[in-house]
Amino acid sequence: MYVAATEEDVTKDHLWKLNFDGASNVVEYEACIMGFRIAIKSKIRDLEVYGDSVLVIYQLKGEWETRDSKLINYRRLVLGLIEEFDDITFNYLLRYENHMANALATLASTIKVSKQENIKPIQMSIYKAQSHCYNMEEEERDDHSWYQDIL
Repeated sequence: MYVAATEEDVTKDHLWKLNFDGASNVVEYEACIMGFRIAIKSKIRDLEVYGDSVLVIYQLKGEWETRDSKLINYRRLVLGLIEEFDDITFNYLLRYENHMANALATLASTIKVSKQENIKPIQMSIYKAQSHCYNMEEEERDDHSWYQDIL
């Protein structure tokens, strides 16, 4: 799950996105709940939610019933958290379009963490130009070859 601003300069007036992914419907709900709690703690009031689970998204939109006894309490908890937002929308993404959540899920599955460890959030930025473009310009200015830092 990840929460990101859709604008470069983040203020209270900008729209935020929450993408979540999980290996099963229960885990999808848990990732969504975790994202909501982070958004609430960060005082985010407007949120676009994206997930690649048809079942979870359409249950949260209220378009499908929740019949699975394991999911009823999860949905009830999510509906309570939704009340904390001024504006919230749910959007279904095809699994292959959920790039960032898929990448983070893959990363998470490769890391072993004990319960005592405190995992810090990963801060990411998206730049308009690729990073090697910035490096090339810097290298050209200092008269060193591109591999100087590697050596």
